[in-house]
Amino acid sequence: MEAVLATYERPLRAEEPVVCLDGRPIQLTADTRPPSQARPARHDYEYKRHGTANLFCAVEPKAGWHLVRATPNRTGPEFAKVIRAIVDHYPAAETIHLVMDNLSTHSRKSLTDHYGEGIGGDLWGRLTVHDTPKHASWLNQAEIAIGLLIRECLGRRRIPDLPALRRETTAWKRRANRERRTIQWRFTRRKARTTFGYRRLPHALGRSRRARPKQVKPSFTRSED
Repeated sequence: MEAVLATYERPLRAEEPVVCLDGRPIQLTADTRPPSQARPARHDYEYKRHGTANLFCAVEPKAGWHLVRATPNRTGPEFAKVIRAIVDHYPAAETIHLVMDNLSTHSRKSLTDHYGEGIGGDLWGRLTVHDTPKHASWLNQAEIAIGLLIRECLGRRRIPDLPALRRETTAWKRRANRERRTIQWRFTRRKARTTFGYRRLPHALGRSRRARPKQVKPSFTRSED
């Protein structure tokens, strides 16, 4: 927890951006009958299930940059594509501090399996990963961004398929980036120590994962977001 909170306390620097990443499953449903012509439109309570999809959401809280990817699932290849999109957004960064939970797919292996050892290793080497503790997903600011996305974009609407989900979430992402919507995080290490009743931990910052060798020149090309 202290490692994550210390990362959030870093000043805004283009050389070392702090980015949070999280995912959420989405139920795809469609109306069984057309909605009424009344305003607002009324939908029948019956609906048809069309399976599930996944939303990856990344946010740089202090800069107000958002990335949203609607994917068929949250497997290693889909995670690898999202990481590449994040890295492509910061071509000049010395390292990208990435806060995320420690799922099995959130690993270097997912990138090297999908892109190969050269490109995948270069992509992972651009990151300094900070894992959120178990049972503490609330420490990930990407959850705040996903919550806003659900409330402001999807709400209680029925989204029937993945293309529709991509259209709707892409529109929300573009608006959020135009407005540069930042997150004001107020839970600091000092507040954590008061809340949970412990003293300062002298070795609390040793949980980040960084594998970037010095002077690495990435061997990949910029992808479209």
